[in-house]
Amino acid sequence: MAEPAHATRTLSLDVAGQRVPTPCDVVGHGPEALLLPALSSISARSEMRALAKDLGHDFRCLIPDWPGFGDQPRARLPLAPRTLDAFLDALLATLPGPYALGIAAGHAAPYLVAAARRHPGRFGRLILVAPTWRGPLPTVMGPERRGLFRGLRRLVESPLLGDVLYRINISPPVIGRMLRAHVYADPAHVTPGVIADKHAITRQPGGRFGTAAFVTGALDPVETREEFLALFDGKLPPVRVLRPERAPRRSGAEMDALVATGRVVKVTVPGALSPHEEYAGEVAAAIRAT
Repeated sequence: MAEPAHATRTLSLDVAGQRVPTPCDVVGHGPEALLLPALSSISARSEMRALAKDLGHDFRCLIPDWPGFGDQPRARLPLAPRTLDAFLDALLATLPGPYALGIAAGHAAPYLVAAARRHPGRFGRLILVAPTWRGPLPTVMGPERRGLFRGLRRLVESPLLGDVLYRINISPPVIGRMLRAHVYADPAHVTPGVIADKHAITRQPGGRFGTAAFVTGALDPVETREEFLALFDGKLPPVRVLRPERAPRRSGAEMDALVATGRVVKVTVPGALSPHEEYAGEVAAAIRAT
């Protein structure tokens, strides 16, 4: 089967008082689907391309980069939840849909759900792939150390020293260990090519600012599990959670708590925190079956 058509356009969105150039891939044809990549140190719209190529036989998939992330120089913005909410509002004003599907991975999931609440009727279904709401340091060390996390963020954002610290912590060996530890389920999928591609994303000018915000929890849209679950209370389109079989213990517990509310439907897929990359065909099949 021939691959669906693929093009890239650059949107100019007004976010936090700035005009932000936003690359957006357009893949396939049919009813529209919005695909939001996960927020992470290695976040870029390219992580959604394999999934979009599969879904593109049935949907016209739109994949933007988040501000402060992606495989291009990043605009310097006040990276905070209100900025990402404003970004999605600007995106939906420019590309209003309606969308048959809204698909979000990882930390993008609660932002998509909140946007669906602010813009009722824009999405026919929501698909959340390995949804998370808490950054790496708060997940591992607990929320009571927020003061430390703020200090670490300021340190990484500082001139000279911050860039040195960032380069050390996103070196290819570190990226490889991260991918094998919790991003991919099968270590054999963490090839030198994959590591090189991810490292190239992190080396974009301004890359350390998005990483510092995400890792320290400054992009967490909520502060507690109760607030996260409350996002799903009320009128929403049907929500499916694609729960990876090998999600890390702490992140998996948050997904299971969401499923236990009965407000979403669980669909099990292979993988860890990035099944949409590692098992794009299986994730596409799960989406079609929902």
